[in-house]
Amino acid sequence: MTRIFPAYAYGDGPVAGCYWAGTVPDDSATTPVASGRITADVAIIGAGFTGLSAALHLAQDGVDVVVLDSMHAGWGASGRNGGFCCLGGAKASSAELADRFGQDALTGWRRAEQDAVALVARLLQDHGIAADTHSQGETILAHNDRSARELAQDVARVKAEYGVDAAWHSPDELKDTGMAGPFKAGLTIPVGFALNPRKYIAGLLRAALAAGARVHGHSPVLRITQDSGGFTLATDLGSVHARRLIVATNGYSSEDLPPWMAGRYLPAQSNVLVTRPLTQAELDAAGWTSRQMAYDTRNLLHYFRLMPDNRFLFGMRGGLLASPQAEAVITARARRHFEAMFPAWRDVETPHGWSGMVCFSSNRTPYCGPIPDLAGAFAGFAFHGNGVAMGSYTGALLADLVQGKPTRLPYPDVMRANAPRFPLGRFRRALLPAGYALAGLADL
Repeated sequence: MTRIFPAYAYGDGPVAGCYWAGTVPDDSATTPVASGRITADVAIIGAGFTGLSAALHLAQDGVDVVVLDSMHAGWGASGRNGGFCCLGGAKASSAELADRFGQDALTGWRRAEQDAVALVARLLQDHGIAADTHSQGETILAHNDRSARELAQDVARVKAEYGVDAAWHSPDELKDTGMAGPFKAGLTIPVGFALNPRKYIAGLLRAALAAGARVHGHSPVLRITQDSGGFTLATDLGSVHARRLIVATNGYSSEDLPPWMAGRYLPAQSNVLVTRPLTQAELDAAGWTSRQMAYDTRNLLHYFRLMPDNRFLFGMRGGLLASPQAEAVITARARRHFEAMFPAWRDVETPHGWSGMVCFSSNRTPYCGPIPDLAGAFAGFAFHGNGVAMGSYTGALLADLVQGKPTRLPYPDVMRANAPRFPLGRFRRALLPAGYALAGLADL
């Protein structure tokens, strides 16, 4: 594998303190290491939201499918995110999307965002997945007066683009609804919900296995070769031979698996803290008693929510380096931001802290489609921090695309556009410091 961050980013260090890990049982018995010669109709690399959603939908269609993951199901971003199942998936603005793809395509994309949330809700219900869901949509909180004015204007935009009624909140109204803080206004969009991502992943895994999919953990793909019969994926102890291939590795992708991926995705770190359970007195002291999932209007945003067990989750964009020392620095910075935003909780412990990779594309939209010059191979990636819903949706699309049949869900033009390469190739991480600096200036 050829990856663009140091090896530490792909090891156990960043995920060692992940709260979610202790909420699900070990699945190693159901995901044995791949060994010997394995054959399948479709092979999938990556057992996160995208890969397991694709595997489940394929298996339900009667397709023989094998999933390989270098670690375990949900080890990457799918098992260590903030658990926001909400609208999103692209960073491009409405105006940019309409200019590039047309107004009809923008409408189709907004529909797909809602359909993605609905898909996750349906998967949870259909497969009896108890994932600690809560929150009635999402609330966006203005961090300055300019953003408050923009949120007021967004009420009409949300209605026009999504067909739903968003609610604008003054600071006093936020306080009355249990979302007090240094916020100038709020906007609640009634689409989406929060969940425990590892419980969702565990449920997807169980459902995929029950439908007939085979999932192998701790089986990194070392090489991909193609011949007239399809693809051969070499692992440490065996090989998988399949007619068709799905690459679902997102921010944990490799530059050479396959080579087409090189330069087309940009991982960026995000950090999460989780407190011990808070008492009612502590919640009242901060004025935050709502279980609504929320994030602020900064480009380098903060996202947070009060979970069902009264632990508070707080996340933000991570650091630019990957090492034990860098992890300690960014965790300390996240703690400072947490205390600044919620000063009443300065003395509240945050025993859980971890980081993971979100994934960006250079055109700021997700990609879902064929891998050019590799007939029979498909990929889905770059969900821009909204992989719970959009990764699951992409998996369902890929399950149909790899079979060569019409997609069961709308396949928006926004997701079909080829993902161009970033400048600087393997050294594109050098783009992040300038990007973060500009984003920070815009947040002032």
